[in-house]
Amino acid sequence: MAKRVIFICTGNSARSQMAEGFLRHLGGPDYDVHSAGMEAKGLHPLTVQVMAEVGIDVSGQRSKSVTEYMGRAFFDDAMIVCRRAEDDCPTINADAKRVHRWIFDDPARASGTDEEKLAAFRAVRDQIEARIRLWLAETAEANPVRS
Repeated sequence: MAKRVIFICTGNSARSQMAEGFLRHLGGPDYDVHSAGMEAKGLHPLTVQVMAEVGIDVSGQRSKSVTEYMGRAFFDDAMIVCRRAEDDCPTINADAKRVHRWIFDDPARASGTDEEKLAAFRAVRDQIEARIRLWLAETAEANPVRS
């Protein structure tokens, strides 16, 4: 049975969408992956662009509100990826076995030139990928496959 995971953020437009894309790609069919935000703000175009740069197409993902899941779905793991969601979403604790707090800066709030904004998205993307790879390795060590 696939492990159910949800990534929660403020607007479900960047960080949680990147994390969803990475875990789908890296975890494969062993994971039933979702993401949601305190409010659905739509998929940020730079999220789609920077994920495509690493070979992951998230353009088909949809921005969702946590209200679509609360009390309706149970998760093995919930990853809260921003401070506001951590502060405003305590009810996820009832819907997940384990809650992880992985706080990343919001690239959608980056200012400056287009190139500076793109650099912010790339930096957060790379941090999220590293954290997911580490979590997958830790999960594999904690639950070795028995032959």
